[in-house]
Amino acid sequence: MSDVAVPEPGRGEVLIRVGAASVHPGDYFVMTGEPYMVRLMFGLRRPRHGIPGMDLAGVVTAVGTDVTALHPGDEVFGWTGSGALAQYACVRAENLVPVPPGLSITEAAAVPPVGMTALQALRDIAKVQPGQTVLVTGASGGVGSFAVQIAKALGAEVTGVCRTANLEMVRMLGADHVIDYTATDVTRAGSRYDVIFDNVEAQPLAEVRAALAPTGTLIPNSGRGGRWFGPLGRIAKARILSGFTRQRLRPFTSVGRRQDLLALADLLATGEVAPAIDRTYPLEAAAEALAPVGARPHPGEGRGRRLTSATRAHRTCRHSGGSPQGKKDR
Repeated sequence: MSDVAVPEPGRGEVLIRVGAASVHPGDYFVMTGEPYMVRLMFGLRRPRHGIPGMDLAGVVTAVGTDVTALHPGDEVFGWTGSGALAQYACVRAENLVPVPPGLSITEAAAVPPVGMTALQALRDIAKVQPGQTVLVTGASGGVGSFAVQIAKALGAEVTGVCRTANLEMVRMLGADHVIDYTATDVTRAGSRYDVIFDNVEAQPLAEVRAALAPTGTLIPNSGRGGRWFGPLGRIAKARILSGFTRQRLRPFTSVGRRQDLLALADLLATGEVAPAIDRTYPLEAAAEALAPVGARPHPGEGRGRRLTSATRAHRTCRHSGGSPQGKKDR
């Protein structure tokens, strides 16, 4: 932890007093530098930007030049490349949208980018239609919890896979069926699904395809892979196999899009989707919040999102690479 000057917004930016920020595997990958390919984008020896954190919600306190849609006092949420684990952050105005009525700032911070990932995967890649069957692995995690709700909002019949302790939570998210992966191997259960959104990739691609309908869509999305190139090998294999089967194997990388965040805001406002929050930490405990995120749990072991809340004069959580276990590394 360190004390730094409050940043000033540049052209097209706004200064946010951060109310809450969420942590996710992307923060862990950048901080540890693994897979090594992330170092090409974020710094070879240590992260190029000293303050981690990509998702946040808070109150606009100042606006830079050319910003007309946001004003001081507006409650907003969105994403940034870095710097969210602080009490103040400068963010591109185009990456922010108003917090929907009835949603707290803490809840709003749990939405991007996992909500956008689930929305883009199911609506744009799988093109889920009413009446289709959708299987979501890791259904109690950050992306999975949104995927269950978004698939239901799209009219699908949804099956969620998670561990025993999270079965009731996934039911409450709206899943029509829930499978305990510790008791049942979903790839051998006999059912076949129009869409499989695999947020865990705990089983070989061939086994998962056995549960996919003959013309169904499989979206691998765990981010797992080798130490050097991460998931690129798995992505390439899925792309190649897809050319030799009627099944659609569609790994993808989500992108931040303001229109998608606005679509999520509409779903949040109507109550069709609600963020699942595992636990909230003070900013000083950001390392504790982040440590389990990089542990790569088994299917469904995650439970919603973990968030930090900033409450003191401007402090930031800084990192220099290595282990996330202690404050000196954050």
